[in-house]
Amino acid sequence: MSDAVRASTKKKAAPREARAENVVDLEMSTGADSHTSLRLWLRLLTTTNLVQTELRRRLRTEFDTTLPRFDFMAQLERHPEGLKMSEISRRLMVTGGNVTGLTDQLEKEGLVARDADPNDRRAFTVRLTPAGRTLFDKMAQAHERWVVELFGGLSIDDKSKMQQRLGKLKQHLLDCIKS
Repeated sequence: MSDAVRASTKKKAAPREARAENVVDLEMSTGADSHTSLRLWLRLLTTTNLVQTELRRRLRTEFDTTLPRFDFMAQLERHPEGLKMSEISRRLMVTGGNVTGLTDQLEKEGLVARDADPNDRRAFTVRLTPAGRTLFDKMAQAHERWVVELFGGLSIDDKSKMQQRLGKLKQHLLDCIKS
């Protein structure tokens, strides 16, 4: 094997930690002269992806579930009377087919119940069962602990300021979208 091939192989076999470190800093790969807004957007996206990836991993490890299932159950937990499947689809910003698939799975596991809507024969209302509520409560408590842990590197003051500034950005975005 030539020295060039060995060097190429060594580059490809970089340790996982080094690859992860590079991913974290990809938002800065736009260059020092790039627009600050673009760098901010990429930092927000990278940070969101890091948190979301860790939450997905922990949900899978601790509860053998997925983030979409958790989000689905979270919507139902907020509405004990249940929600129409079309409303769940709208809230989760997924297709009706995705909601149907999740409902089918969770119903088979006894975590949700699907009832025909008395006012619309084509619609169904989905609600958590007592078993679903018990499981979701455990997952929600763990989820909150994980988020608190993941954001533990920031002071309360930092988190408050960041939440305020992101709220300002959110309002600006909503105003831009409306116009």
